[in-house]
Amino acid sequence: MSEKQYDPRMHTTEHILNQTMVRMFGCGRSFNSHIERKKSKCDYRIGRALTPLEVKAVEDKVNAIIRSNLNVTEGFVDKSQAADFLDLTKLPADAPDEIRVIRVGDYDACACIGPHVANTAEIGDISILSSDFNEGVVRLRFKLI
Repeated sequence: MSEKQYDPRMHTTEHILNQTMVRMFGCGRSFNSHIERKKSKCDYRIGRALTPLEVKAVEDKVNAIIRSNLNVTEGFVDKSQAADFLDLTKLPADAPDEIRVIRVGDYDACACIGPHVANTAEIGDISILSSDFNEGVVRLRFKLI
């Protein structure tokens, strides 16, 4: 990940949204995202549009995880060990041997350099503003309310 000034609430929400998409649709984590305080977007390679009911189900699941009051923790893991349970494809070639792993309770684990909340109770609710599909990519736009 490049060094960006992420909003901790929105950035932690991105982690939860990514894991929700992986679990619900078997896709990878977002391959392209733009995370900002007011609104954000994430792109997923799914191969088909999501129905309005599926979009609502994603929103509901992310909000359920947020409301679970999960602790968000950081730890450091050797890259060779992290490869056993993380997707390290976005890791820069010059990443150190020990990488920072952010965990959202038992729900998500991700190598990350950004800032995060200490507990999901700090986030508020997510509202998915729109979902569109173009050339095999689903784009979700969302904000926190």
